[in-house]
Amino acid sequence: MNTSEQAPAAQPKKTTTKATKATVKPTPVAQSLHIGLNAVSPAYYGGWSGELAACEADASDMQAIAKTKGMKPTVLLTAQATRAAVLAAMRTAAKALKSGDLFFLTYSGHGGQVADVTGEEPDRKDETWCLFDGQLIDDELYLELSRFAAGVRILVLSDSCHSGSVTREIVPVHATTNGAGRPRMMPPAIALRTYREHQAFYDGLQREVAARAGKAGIVDPDAALAQVTIDSSRLAAVVSTFGPAVILISGCQDNQTSMDGDFNGAFTGRLLQVWKNGGFTGNYTQFRNVIVAGLPATQTPNLFVLGNATGFLAQRPFTV
Repeated sequence: MNTSEQAPAAQPKKTTTKATKATVKPTPVAQSLHIGLNAVSPAYYGGWSGELAACEADASDMQAIAKTKGMKPTVLLTAQATRAAVLAAMRTAAKALKSGDLFFLTYSGHGGQVADVTGEEPDRKDETWCLFDGQLIDDELYLELSRFAAGVRILVLSDSCHSGSVTREIVPVHATTNGAGRPRMMPPAIALRTYREHQAFYDGLQREVAARAGKAGIVDPDAALAQVTIDSSRLAAVVSTFGPAVILISGCQDNQTSMDGDFNGAFTGRLLQVWKNGGFTGNYTQFRNVIVAGLPATQTPNLFVLGNATGFLAQRPFTV
């Protein structure tokens, strides 16, 4: 008798597997703010009302682009475009948006200047956006943008004579009675009168912004832009504390003026032609270059970046 017993079949080893959850990257969201002023309040500008023809239309057309891209837009036209309303809208967006999200900001109106009291401007002037009840200084704008979370993409289109750069030696252009010949620039005499009548307010603003930026460890915007260009490898070192990635396309160079028009500003009108209702497929640098090619030599839109914007620049314009 065979006393050997057949060995039982080997049982497969039990293995413990941990369920792996795929990391799902959140879908980016976007908000936008569109500011267009066809006039300002004379009470805040030494009796000057600064009539323009096409700034409200510019804001509405930029809102239309934002809507087609799925953004949540806010529009502030003329009397609605107060300092308080603009700052509140920007701060609301800064609180809501996270890394990877987009904030699209456009301004159409006059650019102005106030005397620089904090000493960072070589020309001793700070550039401004002329809002309905007072000017928004470029340093204020920079500080508000710095409130956005790291990784937020910010696109700023400024159809005015404020370019956001360091110096701006304006070549005066005499306004005519029609919009097409009217520069979007507060006349120097009006700028000086406005500043003198409200000097305590604007000087106080600059000192407050400088103090807040210092506490936050933020590099002065004008010092940063003085040392960098679109291709500068020094950008990251100069503005290393600036979290969001910013692209600013302005309406003109420092020594030029952005012109108003009958239906759109010259810069905005050309931008809309190039965009072709979404037909443009290039990146931001190409977008700016094609816009420039269709404008006269007297108005050459500029391009600046702040923060780590390399990837942002490579995207198709208005991509959420």
